[in-house]
Amino acid sequence: MSELAEALRRRLGAEITGLRRLSGGASRETWAFEARPGGRLVLRRDPPGEGRPEEMALEAALIRAAGEAGVPVPRLVDHSTDTGVLGSPYLITSHVDGETIPRRLLRDPEFAGVRPGLAAELGRVAARIHAMPLVPGLSEVDPLDAVVRMYDALGQPLPSLEIGLHWLRAHRPGPSGDTVVHGDFRTGNLIVAPGGLAAVLDWELAHRGDPLEDLGWLCVKAWRFGSPLPAGGFGSRDELLDGYAEVAGFRPDPAALHWWEVFGTVRWGVMCLHQAERHLSGRTRSVELAAIGRRVCEQEHDLLCALGVPGGAGDAVAAATPDLHGRPSAVDLVEAVAEFLRTEVMPGTEGRLSFQARVAANVLGVVERELRLGAAQEARHGERLAALGFRSHAELAAALRTGRLDPFDETVLNAVREDVTDRLLVANPRYLDGG
Repeated sequence: MSELAEALRRRLGAEITGLRRLSGGASRETWAFEARPGGRLVLRRDPPGEGRPEEMALEAALIRAAGEAGVPVPRLVDHSTDTGVLGSPYLITSHVDGETIPRRLLRDPEFAGVRPGLAAELGRVAARIHAMPLVPGLSEVDPLDAVVRMYDALGQPLPSLEIGLHWLRAHRPGPSGDTVVHGDFRTGNLIVAPGGLAAVLDWELAHRGDPLEDLGWLCVKAWRFGSPLPAGGFGSRDELLDGYAEVAGFRPDPAALHWWEVFGTVRWGVMCLHQAERHLSGRTRSVELAAIGRRVCEQEHDLLCALGVPGGAGDAVAAATPDLHGRPSAVDLVEAVAEFLRTEVMPGTEGRLSFQARVAANVLGVVERELRLGAAQEARHGERLAALGFRSHAELAAALRTGRLDPFDETVLNAVREDVTDRLLVANPRYLDGG
């Protein structure tokens, strides 16, 4: 950290204090600090050794263009693609007062006054993003093809995602426009103050495409953080579309929005697989990335629900009490370490370390539930596959991809649904109750 502070001092010609890494950012590092002169600033940089200079330069250009188009964004202070300055490509922006943590935005009394109007406000801001001039260098690829390429490259086929891809191909709407697409427009990438939306963050996934991609992404269930309200957890889809129409001059088709919401659910499922692979491959070892891999079943559940496949309660049959190793069992030991992280490490730390301790405790919860339930679940999984004539997820997924099986056959859907429910009972059982 001292080396980074010294590099910032040289670059900005200012005294640097309070440098600390923030908890957000699975793909880029985010640091907060104060510069005198300069005030409170925020640094975003690629992890050293994983620089993406063209993408960082494009993000800086997008922030400038967004500010000029009336989109609330932090002021760009500095950026460079020269790895010799701060160790990797970076950009520095002004600090914007407000909150980004979704659970606070959606629950704290401080934001009770602003929540009812946020869905419409987000619609208006999205329309301003989509009215921005097309910044040179924006990629232009078919989003569905891009997701399939990423998914196939991972080599982890899932029957649920094959069902979703089949539906997406069969129901794709016509384009709604050709605009700048933010690419990650959602709760968690927004700074909200008690007076309203203060800034849109994280432009690294911006590209050229259909503007409804941003609206559908905002409505993906993962970004509601337990709220029943579909537009980012703040309001209804109608409120979002009405706000969009105020600025854009047209009201998007709700059926097209639904397609993009389903697409976003599939996309996030694939991205969860991709993030976990970064850890598993050794490229970026991270308990956070490892944990994200177990969130895939949440997206599978949401996808099936969005396609009208009802959820189930599942059967949480525990394994027999171990005899050879006695007590404390592996389950007891895992529970004890998770309790230590929650009751001692988290309260005794702050910032990113406290966040990572919470993630680690949640991971141990997953391990504990798999130790208790996994053997019975694996047996049921094998029985379901055998009844369909397959030996593995991969074989079933391949049959769905090639059309040898009807993805909407009731027997297939029931088997896939039961598998997804069993995975949720381990990864996050509360998700089956809506949260």
